[in-house]
Amino acid sequence: MDIIFLCVVVFLFVLAVFDLSIGVSNDAVNFLTSAVGSKAASFKRILIVASIGVFIGAAMSNGMMDIARHGIFRPENFSFYDLICIFMAVMVTDIILLDIFNTLGMPTSTTVSMVFELLGATFVVSLIKMAGGLDLGFNDLLNTEKALSVIIGIFLSVAIAFIFGTVVQLLARTIFSFNYKTNLKWKIGIFGGLCSTAIIYFLLLKGTKDLAFMTPEVKGFISRNTALILAGCMAFFTLLMQVLHVLKVNVLKVVVLMGTFALAMAFAGNDLVNFIGIPLSGLASYQDYTANGGGDAKSFMMDSLNGPADTPIYFLIGAGLIMVVSLATSKKARNVTRTSIALGSQQGGDEMFGSSRIARSLVRWSLSVLGWVRRVTPPKVRAWFNRRFNVDETIMDHGAAFDLVRGSVNLVLAGVLIAFGTSLKLPLSTTFVTFMVAMGTSLADKAWGRESAVFRITGVISVIGGWFLTAGVAFIGAGIIVTVMHFGGQWAMFALVLLTVFLIIRSNRRFRKKQQEETGDTLFQTILATTDRTEAWNLLLLYINEHQSAFLTLAGENYINVTDAFINNNARMLSKADKTLFAQKNILKNYRRKETLCLRQVSPQTAMEKSAWFHLANNSCMNILYNLRRINEVCKEHVENNFHLLPEADSHDLELIRTRIHILFNDTLEMLQRNDTDVIPLLRRHCDGIKDTVSDVYHKLLTQLRDGDPEKMAVMYVYLNVLQETQEMVSALRKYLRAYAKLLDTDFSSRRQIKARAL
Repeated sequence: MDIIFLCVVVFLFVLAVFDLSIGVSNDAVNFLTSAVGSKAASFKRILIVASIGVFIGAAMSNGMMDIARHGIFRPENFSFYDLICIFMAVMVTDIILLDIFNTLGMPTSTTVSMVFELLGATFVVSLIKMAGGLDLGFNDLLNTEKALSVIIGIFLSVAIAFIFGTVVQLLARTIFSFNYKTNLKWKIGIFGGLCSTAIIYFLLLKGTKDLAFMTPEVKGFISRNTALILAGCMAFFTLLMQVLHVLKVNVLKVVVLMGTFALAMAFAGNDLVNFIGIPLSGLASYQDYTANGGGDAKSFMMDSLNGPADTPIYFLIGAGLIMVVSLATSKKARNVTRTSIALGSQQGGDEMFGSSRIARSLVRWSLSVLGWVRRVTPPKVRAWFNRRFNVDETIMDHGAAFDLVRGSVNLVLAGVLIAFGTSLKLPLSTTFVTFMVAMGTSLADKAWGRESAVFRITGVISVIGGWFLTAGVAFIGAGIIVTVMHFGGQWAMFALVLLTVFLIIRSNRRFRKKQQEETGDTLFQTILATTDRTEAWNLLLLYINEHQSAFLTLAGENYINVTDAFINNNARMLSKADKTLFAQKNILKNYRRKETLCLRQVSPQTAMEKSAWFHLANNSCMNILYNLRRINEVCKEHVENNFHLLPEADSHDLELIRTRIHILFNDTLEMLQRNDTDVIPLLRRHCDGIKDTVSDVYHKLLTQLRDGDPEKMAVMYVYLNVLQETQEMVSALRKYLRAYAKLLDTDFSSRRQIKARAL
């Protein structure tokens, strides 16, 4: 039996490697977002600075390991077997949960997941022990006071980080304005000095007390001379930053890189317990059991975990190395980064989230409050604030999402808050703090304009809702898994191990497939970054051509598949088509939204001339999709109920129509590929011919319905619906062809002549 427990402990460390890799995609990316978003340096340099911070922070994280050992449960009342089940359930649940969120591109919290997984698993095991006759209550099994303080600290960090982010950014922007380069002469030295001093105080003076080489004498000296050390740091760094500014060094970039270092250090010091705390606790439990347990795993109590953690330095450094390698190679990390940057971007772009009623209400209420504030504010004060917050004067590097002032505030403030929580032994969520600080600073910077505020707020609500969902799913999931393990024994553990490996492999395959499907976003980002309006229009036409060609290919294939399945009574193919067409609706809406954003990059004259045809082309594609879905819907219901087959004579008519439509779609796709709009009149005449053919078959069918077999009336009505929707689909394609021809037409002379005559 002991060899099985050894295998479990080894597997806990194997899962810890996966957990570090997956978790760093979600959490460690938080300290890259501001540096990457403000383009403070190349990604390679940012990563080097962050790596140094991670290694130093990992060496400081030993004190936080106590959370996993006795922060949630009281180990003296749990057996070795109980804790092995709890640890295993926590790791399995954590990996599955974090991988799902990373694949979706949603930042979640490893701290919340670990705490609530421990709570859920411990709660269920406590119920099992109490139901088995153990004369103990929840207060004896769960460290309720500590658990409550941890939970409150985690969720309070959301509000605290957002408020501090908003207030500090308002002050910073008032001091520097968006045209910050004109306000740096003397202010930049003081700003850099304050940031540097804050980093030194919270990350070094507060963090170094847990390092092995910190003797009581050194700690006492630091404690007695804290004020003097801080004053010296303030004077030194203020002078240093002022000298760097005189030497033409961009001090804000220095501050951003220092903030990246600070936040990376705080991340490793605060969050490393989320990844390796459980395996290390499992190892300590196993060592105590093998030395003193006497082979009785279910009765040997784990009092030893009440002692302080003493983690070997090689575990911490090894974990830091895995985090750095994962951060540098993980595509999922960049996916989560894109979400955070998009929600705080100073510029318009791809709004990843839709609109919600709560967001619309909040925006409407905020606009009312702002209107009242403007009315009661004296004109001179209002004019002064407008000059300080003139977004049109924003100074950003090419491709940046926000400027260096906001990037520095994001990093330094988040690092300070997290490090302060670490010093109090509170595992504040790095994700919560960094994300909410970034959202607070973007609000203060007026990044949420009238055209984007609803979408941005919806995104923030979605992310916060995901955090609460994480807590619930982690609690319930760990509880279910620990129940299976507790009663299923070693075989249940083995089965869950296989399930975890399978889910990870499948998730990575799906993510790679999703990344391949999103390659078109590269062209979208290129269009948004283009300043040449003529080039933007040409790229937009290429973007439209690519997406609409893909849609028409799918539409033609699905029409053939659906009608073939109807003729041959193939319910499976109809179900597959139903899923495909349902998913295509959101894809078309997403493309239309992106193309509308791109339309803003072209010249106003072109946008006005082409807007109607642009929307007509998109509407025609959506109508074709609706026609296909309605055809599939009635055919699917008919076939699944095993009603009569379509008579052979009618099948022959439908096959002839299908053949002509198949040719029409192929000719249209060939036209799109060649951009040969000269053939469009011929294609439109082809559409008219198909509509006439469908009309003839339709009228023949009406005659059959009047004199036909009552038992076959159901299939005839389905066939009638197919013909009606087919005719509407061909009409929509005919409109699309006209709209596409107008989109490519560069002759505006007719419109100018009309205007001239009007004058």
